[in-house]
Amino acid sequence: MPDRQNSAFPYPRTCPLLPPREYASLRAEQPISKVTLASGRTAWLLTRHEHIRQLLASPQVSSNMAHPGYPLHFDVPAEVMEQMRPVMLAMDPPVHTAQRKMVIPEFTVKRVLQLRPRIQEIVDERISVMLAGERPADLVEELALPVPSLAISELLGVPYADRAFFQDCTRKLVSVDTDPQERMTAHQELHAYFDRLVTAKTADPGDDLLGRLVLKNRETGTFDHTGLVGMANVLLVGGFETTANMISLGVVGLLENPGQLEKLRADPGLAPQAVDELLRYFSIADQVTSRVVLEDIEIGGVLIRAGEGVLGLSASANHDEEVYPEADRLDIDRGGRHHLAFGHGIHQCIGQNLAKMELETVFTTLFARIPGLKLAAPVAELPFKDSMGVYGLHRLPVTW
Repeated sequence: MPDRQNSAFPYPRTCPLLPPREYASLRAEQPISKVTLASGRTAWLLTRHEHIRQLLASPQVSSNMAHPGYPLHFDVPAEVMEQMRPVMLAMDPPVHTAQRKMVIPEFTVKRVLQLRPRIQEIVDERISVMLAGERPADLVEELALPVPSLAISELLGVPYADRAFFQDCTRKLVSVDTDPQERMTAHQELHAYFDRLVTAKTADPGDDLLGRLVLKNRETGTFDHTGLVGMANVLLVGGFETTANMISLGVVGLLENPGQLEKLRADPGLAPQAVDELLRYFSIADQVTSRVVLEDIEIGGVLIRAGEGVLGLSASANHDEEVYPEADRLDIDRGGRHHLAFGHGIHQCIGQNLAKMELETVFTTLFARIPGLKLAAPVAELPFKDSMGVYGLHRLPVTW
């Protein structure tokens, strides 16, 4: 394999259902290398499961996106970076620890189970709308986007009167039909909306996540107003687009592997392990494990110096043959629960229980209610998207 030191990153996918083929050759022959990003910054690239887990568990690295060595793919405007300042994803301990401790109780298995009946209602409602509409239907528009958007509305306590506006803005954030200026406007409108919502919850806390955080915060002082607004934005971004992408990709993955789909249909109790395998297989948030090194650290025999950026590729880790034999094969009996689709360490996704529950509900309900569901276009013709390391589908035409 040719030396890839300082090669341009990211690498393109040649198969829409699998990571770039360069990942496998890098794992085998050059698991730690240097690449150049579109921003002009250089970064170390980690491709093996064990190395990425070490990176994410290390106290010697930082998630601070404002650090000059952080591996940003594109230059970020100062005003956007300022909005990221109070966001947990870009924080380090001890501030990150205090904020995460406040929020974790909202995402326990027990709390998420309380939401399950409402999530089931949302999924049933959206499937009924799809069945009553024209064929072929766009599963992204009819199901994959509305379900997590409405779920986040329930979680945060968005008033019913505001939900049409909320859904419209969230759709614009990810739609292929949205031009860049419209997308930026939607982002600004949502930020302003959360600012107003937090103000309202501060005056009259309700029995919802933001209301409960306001009440806890009066005792601890962990958040300021800006921090609560930032938390609402993080929960939207973390719980909306990624879940929407996994719904559409998961449907494709199951339809393209009919033997696995039949196993799930025959035993819906397999849904949790099917979801874990689909998360491993697609690993849609490939580059959210970016870090900058604060102190010299050695990983896999390579010295990475303080101030250097590192990218841990979760899609590569989750296809590491040393951990997952025949990793490019979808197998819901695999039991690969140690995947890195939700990250690892102190920044592991706090909303993973909610995301898994939504996915389990969608897949079991969809294929039970529409047993004849099929793709209305070949996989090679589907409009896949790969933006900033987040993989998904712009549209998914299906029929039955």
